[in-house]
Amino acid sequence: MKVLGLVVEYNPFHNGHFYHLSHSKEIVKPDVTVAVMSGNFVQRGEPAIVEKFARAKAALEQGVDLVLELPVVYSLQDAGGFATGSIWTLDHVGVTDVVFGSETDDIDLMKAVSKVLIKEPEHYHDLLKKHLKTGHSFPNARKYALRDFIHTENSTFSHRIEEIGSSNNILGVEYLRAIQEIKSKMIPYSIRRVGASYTDEEHRGEFSSATAIRRLIQNGNIETASQTMPKESLDIILREIRCGRGPVFKEDVESFFISFFRLLSREDYCRYYGFVEGLDARFQECSIEGSLEGFLHCVKSKRFTLSRIRRLMYYPIFRFTDDLIRRSNELGPQYIRILGFNEKGRTHLSNIKHSTNIPFITTASLWRKVVDKSLKDEMKIDVDLLEAQLKRDFTAVRFYSSLYKYPESRARGSDLLSQIVYYRQER
Repeated sequence: MKVLGLVVEYNPFHNGHFYHLSHSKEIVKPDVTVAVMSGNFVQRGEPAIVEKFARAKAALEQGVDLVLELPVVYSLQDAGGFATGSIWTLDHVGVTDVVFGSETDDIDLMKAVSKVLIKEPEHYHDLLKKHLKTGHSFPNARKYALRDFIHTENSTFSHRIEEIGSSNNILGVEYLRAIQEIKSKMIPYSIRRVGASYTDEEHRGEFSSATAIRRLIQNGNIETASQTMPKESLDIILREIRCGRGPVFKEDVESFFISFFRLLSREDYCRYYGFVEGLDARFQECSIEGSLEGFLHCVKSKRFTLSRIRRLMYYPIFRFTDDLIRRSNELGPQYIRILGFNEKGRTHLSNIKHSTNIPFITTASLWRKVVDKSLKDEMKIDVDLLEAQLKRDFTAVRFYSSLYKYPESRARGSDLLSQIVYYRQER
């Protein structure tokens, strides 16, 4: 049986995503397609434009059979943590083939780089330290260290290592690393992205970036946005807008973060993961800025990228401690949270539920009963870690729903009230 796995955010689902989904199915010819998707907060350190169940419905309507949530403890990490949580989740639900998009479709190049990251040879470590000492951010320092290392080890790829610098290529390398580290039998494929770069803010026609599409919706240019995504996806966004649950943008958290950071001391920051190398001091000092954009550019430096800073902003809110991140990346997700399925996806879950060794959560309010049953069945889970990961997801929903436009929508913003999406396909 062929089970296609995809790692997605669908923020929102657009024509480029449909191309990736369709082309992936052509490559694998799957019996069932599974997507693991970031929840209400995405990897670039922003709230999703609409909530996770709405985006899951969009995925199901376009041909995904089963949508799973990537816990927020992974969705707000860097590429390594994001990939670890994603691949671990897909492996637990029987995925046989995973297809990801990248700027290069050279899987051999990415495999060569991923092997270096797994083995971490001493010479590579020395090169990494050398480039970090020059003040480069970690992603750039790693890119230059890989370039220098591979040049001495494999001249075939050394002149192309710069290609790895793009965000999607970095993620691709991390997916391959994660597959190897957990000894998964998943077969990886890479397909070249079409259209604009994901950070491109300009409308580029049919294959515009998610960033550009969000900007169009934010500016009320719905007609132009309609050219960039399937009609069903746009309809879901418009429904969420009418219900007062969207759209949500990074600007909606501006006043909260400025106030929140001004209330924290340096000691407060030090309790949480990632506040190293003086970042605690920079956050505290820059909180005097009057805007979120001003704050971000105040904190930013050659060493600290904007993406890293945006993600880090959420760590005190969600209480991401060193121990939580370390254990999560060592042990992986302790549950599979189901956001939606069609009949084919539901059948797949029924077929594998007795062969997986971590619990499925379909009704969030019943999670304690799920844990108790898992312990009775002697599943290999860390209960404390499961509770810590899941409660961060619940916190993420409460925080996200506080950003809704209508008070009545904000008042019901609890994950415990949510129900999975069952998509009944027309016969």
